[in-house]
Amino acid sequence: MALKIKELGVGDKVHLKTREKEWQCTILESYDPEVILIKLTSGYNIGIRENEILDAKIIEKAKQKEKTQIKHEHKKTLPNIALIITGGTISSRLDPKTGGVISTDAEEILKIAPEIKDICNIVKIEKPFMKWSENMSFLDWKKIAEVCEKLLNEKDKEKQIEGIIITHGTDFLHYTAAALSFYLRDLNKPIALTYSQRSIDRGSTDAALNLICAARYAVSDIAEVAIVGHKDLNDTACLAMPGTKTRKMHSSRRDTFKVINDTPIAEITKDKLTILKDFNARNKEVNVKLDAKYNEKVAIVQIYPGQNPNILDFYAKEGYKGIVLELTGLGHVPSKESKENWLPTIKKTIQKGITIVGTAQTIYGELNLNVYSAGRELLDTGIIPLKDMTSETAFIKLSWILGHSTWAKDKEKIKEKLLENISHEFNDKLGFEDFN
Repeated sequence: MALKIKELGVGDKVHLKTREKEWQCTILESYDPEVILIKLTSGYNIGIRENEILDAKIIEKAKQKEKTQIKHEHKKTLPNIALIITGGTISSRLDPKTGGVISTDAEEILKIAPEIKDICNIVKIEKPFMKWSENMSFLDWKKIAEVCEKLLNEKDKEKQIEGIIITHGTDFLHYTAAALSFYLRDLNKPIALTYSQRSIDRGSTDAALNLICAARYAVSDIAEVAIVGHKDLNDTACLAMPGTKTRKMHSSRRDTFKVINDTPIAEITKDKLTILKDFNARNKEVNVKLDAKYNEKVAIVQIYPGQNPNILDFYAKEGYKGIVLELTGLGHVPSKESKENWLPTIKKTIQKGITIVGTAQTIYGELNLNVYSAGRELLDTGIIPLKDMTSETAFIKLSWILGHSTWAKDKEKIKEKLLENISHEFNDKLGFEDFN
């Protein structure tokens, strides 16, 4: 049989046959003329020597990418919203040359969810940066907040928007959601952060439904920062989840984000949005206030068995101003009966002027240091237990409070602000039904 290997092009979907196996795959660019480099449907890349291939059939030729723009049909009856693109899987596609993923543009993102044009008009597209979310930090969160503040406070009637969609990577998305929840005070319109676990060029991508539901949230009456993503593994509904009470809980599932110690704000399908709890309503008469202050010298430390407390000495030496301790159970650390007694070091560190707060490493549930004597002894060190707050939100809030110089000078003010329910970070009605 005459092979047509030379006809195979980069990006072609093909069926290859060797003596040992048959492959359904995509052709990648190979730098070895004797090796055919392919991407399997599993996502792995392998190389097959050309002389080992018995048969090759092209299933689908690679489509040439056209640099044509989508025509954004403006419908006067629909609300206007803005799209902020920051990177992540939802902004990526397969690069047939390398087998990896590369950033794509807004046009390609919007192509996968044409239903959006019947929900709203995308009148503004911003791209403050393109990053994987694990590479983001305080300055990036501030940049996003600044873009949001400018868009939400636009006074020109022709440029006014009713809400914002932010596309983002998943790994640190909940940090960004928490940061925006504190950095944007008196929020007047909805902000929906959304994502995908699979790139937009894959048939199994979760991006389409997430984008459609994010659009529905962005035109709703809910003036809150929310993460919008799949409710479950089905491709039928999303949840709008509070920005300060949500966490990534699975490495790859499309419903990776779960509300912690609280309930979702709304359930959303392609056709409707159903409110599930009380919310802050939109108010066009109010201006959003940018308060993107932060102190980068904060850290999260998880308590584990036999851990030496001198890690706190390291942070003190490095000039850190705040530490989130992830405590065990209702709020415990190794104490007097342990070889590594943390209590003296915690007290000494707090006396140096470093704020130490406690969160529950169980993730679900609420700290209560008054139940056991070990907890009460820990409380005597001066640590501030943060009830049911997630560690990630505590990290953001502590940094934000310490970023205000007038607050940071006063220990009592710091404690007061930490325990104030500023952005729904505490759930005062926490019950057992809020578990998972």
